[in-house]
Amino acid sequence: MTRRRGIPLLIVAMLALVLTACAGLPTSGQIKFGLSTDDAPDAEEISFLLPDSPQPGATPEQIVEGFIRAGSGPGLTANWDRAREFLTDDFADVWQPRAGVTVDILTDRRTSEPEEGVVDLAITQVANVDANGTYERAGIGEQLLPFELTQVDGEWRISQAPDGVVLDEDVFPQVFHRYSVMYFDPSWQYLVPDARWFPTINAPSRVADALVDGPRSAWLAESVESAFPESVEVVASVRGTGNATVVDLNEAALSADPQTLDRMYTQLRESLRTANVTNVELTVDSVPLDAEAVDVRSTRIPGAPLVQTADGFGFLTGSTLEEIDWMSSLTAQFPPVSVQMGPDGDVATARLATGEVVRFREDETYDVLDTRPGTIDPSIDPFGIVWSVPRGEPAAVRAFLPDTTAVDVADAWSGATSIAAMSVSRDGTRLAAIVSAGGRNALWVAGIVRSPDDEVPVRLGDPVQLAAVTSAGIGLAWLDDLSVGVLSGDAEGSTVLEQVVGGTSATSATGAGMTTIAGASSLSSARLRADDGTLSVKRGTSWQPTATGVLMLATQQGSPE
Repeated sequence: MTRRRGIPLLIVAMLALVLTACAGLPTSGQIKFGLSTDDAPDAEEISFLLPDSPQPGATPEQIVEGFIRAGSGPGLTANWDRAREFLTDDFADVWQPRAGVTVDILTDRRTSEPEEGVVDLAITQVANVDANGTYERAGIGEQLLPFELTQVDGEWRISQAPDGVVLDEDVFPQVFHRYSVMYFDPSWQYLVPDARWFPTINAPSRVADALVDGPRSAWLAESVESAFPESVEVVASVRGTGNATVVDLNEAALSADPQTLDRMYTQLRESLRTANVTNVELTVDSVPLDAEAVDVRSTRIPGAPLVQTADGFGFLTGSTLEEIDWMSSLTAQFPPVSVQMGPDGDVATARLATGEVVRFREDETYDVLDTRPGTIDPSIDPFGIVWSVPRGEPAAVRAFLPDTTAVDVADAWSGATSIAAMSVSRDGTRLAAIVSAGGRNALWVAGIVRSPDDEVPVRLGDPVQLAAVTSAGIGLAWLDDLSVGVLSGDAEGSTVLEQVVGGTSATSATGAGMTTIAGASSLSSARLRADDGTLSVKRGTSWQPTATGVLMLATQQGSPE
C-alpha cells in the first residue's frame, strides 16, 4: 500500500484565531465572526466547544477524528497542544502544523477503516498555501492523507502524519487573510504586490518577516526587485510603540546608502499598510533610522470609461464625451477593433479591423507593427513596448520597442496550443493570458524577465495557472494591481471571473453578447461592453447598463501624473 508524505493534515477550525485575543474561552453558543465589543452577542449566542482530549479505549478512527477536532482549539497561540495529545511523544516533538495549509471541500472528507495501523483521510484539495504564505490553486481530485498509529500504554496514538494544517474552502478566508508583500519593478518606478496568506494573529510581524527575510514567490522572483540586502534581517517581532509600529533590523541596515534605505522603508511601509499599519518606524538596536518614502508611480485608472462613440474617442461621463482629439483623428482614419492606452496618455496600441497591430502617437503619427495573421488584441506596457501574439501560436509572443524593433520573447506560454487574450499588468512585471492547454481553457500568469540594462523583455518566467475558464475566452483585463478579470461565454450567456493573482476568485453572470471587459481603479468599477453598444458596470453582484451607443470600449494602463 503506497503512502504519501508531506501533505498537510490537521483540520483547523476557524475560531483558532478569533478567540486567541480573549482571556477566557466560552464553550457554548453560536460562532460569530468580526464582532466589535459594541456588537457582541449575548452569552447564550456565543459558541466554541473546546476539543476533547483522547478518550480511554478510543479506536484508531476515533483518535484520528479527535485529532481533527482538536484543530478547533486556539492553535496558533497554544502551539496546538491539545492536538499534540493525540500524537506519540516522539512525533509530537517533530510535527510542524505551521508548515502549510491545504484548502479542501468539507463535505468530501472521509476516513477509512484502519489497515495495518493506518487510517486514511480522503479529501478534495482545491488549493494549498506554503510556509511562505504563497497560495496556489490545486487540481480538484481526491487525495489521501495517511495517519499511522501505534499503541502507547494500551492506547492508540498517531505516530506519523504529514506536516501542516487543513482548512475547508469556506473557513479558510475567515482564518487566513490576504496581505501584499511589496517589491519594486526593475525600473524602481512601481511597487508590485506579491500576495501572501497569513493568520491574522501577529500579521504585521509575518508580513515584515516575509518581505525582509523570506523569498519572493518563485514565479515572480526574476521580475521584481527588493531594496533589502540579503544581510539585513528583522531581529524582533514588529511591535507598537506610541503612534508608530516599530520594525527593528540588525546592524547590517546601517550600511545601506540613503536611497536604498528610503526604498527599504517604502517597501516595508506599503507592505504593512495591507495589515492595517499606517505609521512605520525602522530601528537598529531600538535607535530610529532616518528614512522616508520614495515617490512611486500610481497605477490608478481614471473614473470615466475610455470609449469610441459616433462623436469620437475619449472619456465618457454620463452622455458627454470628453474627446481626445488625436485619438479621434487616428481611429477615424484607421478603425480599430481594440485599443489600449498607455499610462501617460500619449501613446496607444490598437488592433485594426484589417487585422494589423499598430501604435498610435499623440502627434498623430503611427507605426504598423505586427502584420502576422490572426493576432489577438495587443497590450502596451509602461515603457511604450507593444506586446502581440497570433491566436494559434501562443509561443510566438513579440514585443515591439518604441523604435519599432521587434523582439521575440523567449519561453512564452510553454505547453499552450492557442491563446485568446493577453494583457500586461500596469506595472509591467506580469503577463496574463487566456490559453488552451490539454484541451482546456485556463487563465495563466507569468513574470516578465527584462534585460538588466534596460526595459527590453527577454523571456517569460514559468507560467502559473490561476483558474480554469469554463467556456470560450473572450477577453481579459487587469482590474487592479492584483486582480485579473476574464470575460468568457457563448450565445447563451457570458461570465466574468474575477481572479486574485495568488488568491481566491469570484464569478458573476452577465447577459449574452458581451464583447469587451475593461478594468478601472477597483473591482467595483470594472466595465463590460455588449455587441449592441451597451456599456455595463458591476454593482453589487450584478451588471447594470450605464450607457448605450458605445462602438468600442478601450482599456487603460494608468493615468498621467
